[in-house]
Amino acid sequence: MTRRFYNKEFKLEAVKLVTERGVSCAQAAQDLGIGQNVVGRWVREAKADKTHAFPGRGQMKPDDAEVARLKRELAKTRAERDILKKPSATSRRSRREICRDRSAPRDLALALDVRDIGGHARWILRLAEASRERTSRRGSAVDGGDSRQLCRQ
Repeated sequence: MTRRFYNKEFKLEAVKLVTERGVSCAQAAQDLGIGQNVVGRWVREAKADKTHAFPGRGQMKPDDAEVARLKRELAKTRAERDILKKPSATSRRSRREICRDRSAPRDLALALDVRDIGGHARWILRLAEASRERTSRRGSAVDGGDSRQLCRQ
């Protein structure tokens, strides 16, 4: 037995038989060759909302369509919120957290390539010397000596 589908006009005519002509639901159903419960349901739907009764297959009443649209929008917004809640892969969880490369060798001194560091070594030594000069200047005010000559020796 296959399911039968009735168009909007057929349903409205069946409802008119019951409401306007005063035919009972049982008699209208027998005359039309359909179930009595079906005609009763059509009458209830037509009384509930005459303008939007029987919207058709795949169609929704405007209120139902609005509810469905709002549900889709809410689901999308929740998904976006959940994505924004998750920490990104590159962000730190706290300010004090230090990311560590687990693939780096334990003894980095052995892994460094130190062939061409001549210019860098001189630059680092100059920085260290400047730092010593700054600290010795602070001390020279106390002992009165010239700390520049001591650092250069």
